[in-house]
Amino acid sequence: MIAAGALFVVEMFTFTFYLLWLSLGALAAGLVALLLPDALLLQVVAGSLLALILTVFTKPLAKRLRNSRGFKDTGTDIVGRQGLVVEPIEPGRYGQVKVGGDTWSATSTMALGKGQQVIVVRRGTTIIEVERWGDMY
Repeated sequence: MIAAGALFVVEMFTFTFYLLWLSLGALAAGLVALLLPDALLLQVVAGSLLALILTVFTKPLAKRLRNSRGFKDTGTDIVGRQGLVVEPIEPGRYGQVKVGGDTWSATSTMALGKGQQVIVVRRGTTIIEVERWGDMY
């Protein structure tokens, strides 16, 4: 149950859904452990099987959903937008940048101080890469 909780908390920071499926698998194994504490093999099989099934079957579903008409990922149009540094960024360390109404963890190849205007040059899952506004143009 502790593993399920820890994986769930880490998932909230990554937004990949893979750790969510592992978390649910660990939860299933924990529930089997509550009912049958001596059935270690059954616990492992139940947890692994659920995590595997969720991973395999939800990937095509998520792909179909993303490709459906009307779906809009709010993060895809962030590249090229202007932002404001709200927490200083040092090379190799993360800072915070506000783009529109959202605050993102950000990285840069240059030191950027609080209040500087930046432009988003790349987006990862939850982290953006920025450069000083005006350096690109």
